[in-house]
Amino acid sequence: MSKAFQFKQFKIEQDKCAMKIGTDGVLLGAWANIDHQPFSVLDIGAGTGVIALMLAQRSSAELIDALEIEENAYEQCVDNFENSDWGDRLFCYHAALDEFAEEMKGETYDLIISNPPFYDPPLPSAFPPEGEKLMSEARKKARFTEALPFEELIKYAAQLLSEEGKFCTIIPYKNEEEFIQLASKEKLFPQKITRVRGNKNSPLKRSLFQFGFEKTALETSELIIEIERHFYTEDYKNLVKDFYLKM
Repeated sequence: MSKAFQFKQFKIEQDKCAMKIGTDGVLLGAWANIDHQPFSVLDIGAGTGVIALMLAQRSSAELIDALEIEENAYEQCVDNFENSDWGDRLFCYHAALDEFAEEMKGETYDLIISNPPFYDPPLPSAFPPEGEKLMSEARKKARFTEALPFEELIKYAAQLLSEEGKFCTIIPYKNEEEFIQLASKEKLFPQKITRVRGNKNSPLKRSLFQFGFEKTALETSELIIEIERHFYTEDYKNLVKDFYLKM
C-alpha cells in the first residue's frame, strides 16, 4: 500500500492511483500562471488531484473542475478533494476528454492545466520511489501518450479555453516543436516556456508551457532542480516551498 503524501496544507492518498505523486505534476501546479486571477480552472487527467489541490491553495478560483478517466484514480481524487479544506470549490468528473468536451459545449475555463500521459525518464524527485516495480497496466495507461494524444489534448483545451484564458502543461523537451506546431493549428500560441533539467550537467528533460489565443512576446527561462542528489537549487526550492514540508 502506497503511503499518503503530506503537503503543507493538504494530504494526498495515492494507494489506488497508478500514477503516484511526481516531480512533473508538482512543478506544473506550482509554476502555472494565475496572475490573470482565473475564476474557473480545469485539470485534465487529474490522477490523485494534486494539481487541482495546489491551485485551490494558490488561487481564489471559485470553480476548480478535474477530469479523470481511470475509475480508481477518479475515486481517489474525489476522496482527496473531500478531505481538503477546499472541497466546496473542487469537483471531479469521471469521463473521457472528448465526452466531457461534448457535454460542456459552450462552457469555458480561464485556466486549463494538464500533466498529460507520456513515458519519459522521470525528473529527480523530492520523494524517490522505494524500488521501481514492474509497470502495471493502469500505470502504463496513465503514462503513455496513446491514452491521450497531444493532438486530442490541444484540440479540446482550445475548445474549452476562454478567450483570455491560459493553457498550461508539461511535456518532454524533445516534443516541444511538435507540440507548438499542433497548438498553432488550434490558434494557441506559446506565451511562456520554462525548460527543466535535473542538474546543470544533465540534458534538458521537460518543457513547462503556457499557451493562449493572444500572440505575445515569448518569455523563456530555465530551471535546474538539483545541485547534487537530494540537494535542491534555490530556484526549485522557491517554486515549491509553499507545498513541500521539508523545503
